[in-house]
Amino acid sequence: MNIPVTKALFGEEEVAAVRQVLESGWVVQGPKVAEFEKLWSAFTGARFSRATTSCTTALHLALLAIGIQPGDEVIVPAFTWVATPNAVEYCGARPIFCDIDLATFNIDPAKIESLITPRTRAIIPVHEFGLSADMDPILAIARKHGLRVVEDGACACGSLYRGQHVGVFGDIGCFSFHPRKAITTGEGGMITSNDESYIQIIDELRSHGAQTTDLARHQSGQGFVLPEFNRLGYNYRMTDIQGAIGIEQMKRVAGILSDRRRLAARYKELLRDRTGIRLPSEPDGYTHVYQSFTMLVEESHAERNRVAKELQDLGIATRQGTHAVHALGYYRNKYGLSTHDCPAAWKADQQSMTLPLYASMSNEEQEYVVDTLCKVLG
Repeated sequence: MNIPVTKALFGEEEVAAVRQVLESGWVVQGPKVAEFEKLWSAFTGARFSRATTSCTTALHLALLAIGIQPGDEVIVPAFTWVATPNAVEYCGARPIFCDIDLATFNIDPAKIESLITPRTRAIIPVHEFGLSADMDPILAIARKHGLRVVEDGACACGSLYRGQHVGVFGDIGCFSFHPRKAITTGEGGMITSNDESYIQIIDELRSHGAQTTDLARHQSGQGFVLPEFNRLGYNYRMTDIQGAIGIEQMKRVAGILSDRRRLAARYKELLRDRTGIRLPSEPDGYTHVYQSFTMLVEESHAERNRVAKELQDLGIATRQGTHAVHALGYYRNKYGLSTHDCPAAWKADQQSMTLPLYASMSNEEQEYVVDTLCKVLG
């Protein structure tokens, strides 16, 4: 049996949607992207949604929109994908790494305030693996110190905090549609905000700084006149090919999320008495969507790697949860950081393991993973 870490769920509907776009002749950002954005706003409860090429570019645009500049500092969790601090670097600012709570893999609110300096401008809480960060204390700290909040919801399609979808608590939220996420457009991202002033900036920045879009110019009958450019912008636009796929994926999203939660609950039941591992948690008031089913192999880094290698040899793919970014060469060397600066993040880096989980996973496949894991653990 060969079981991947994840598998996207596509059908003939996505194929037909792409064909329709190709036949229409309009393949760049256009009506399909606009429809996808409306569906995302309805799904999350955000007033505005704007599609981008990735969650990384969404984060970059979000930081620019809130005014992050060279010399500023932005607090980020130390255990996250490298894109989170990279977006800060793109602005010429400095990411300040905050340790995490190992129980949730999310930024530890109790450790944030000690990192704030006169140069701090924002906090980026990451909703890691599909579990919301603890937003109430984070927002309270931000209000106290006059900081902006950009939510990194790359993994958090469907994730709820106190009954409300993430991405609408802070100033701006950012999401990913990479193939490892619950729904995918191949690559792609989305920005959410309830603040129209940020969205106006983002609309221009994602399209080279143009004050009007190609579609708006075309529909006005004035497509032969180029727009005004008053900002230095970027080409961070999603295509209508991706937008069409996103529309069809949104029709599946409820079922996909339900299946992922069902499979996660089944993992927890099948592994509940297993020693040597710590399973993911779901605190009261949260809805975890399990973009990844990530656990800790409690004994050691060497034991984690041994288990992962033996599972791989038996046809089961696993992954390290993500990395302790402060320990990666670029950040470690640039800022003189040590693994000991954020010990919980480093332990998560060294001992986390993600088991296969995807909406189409069969009970037989999951039982093979569980039975094999238990044998390998010994």
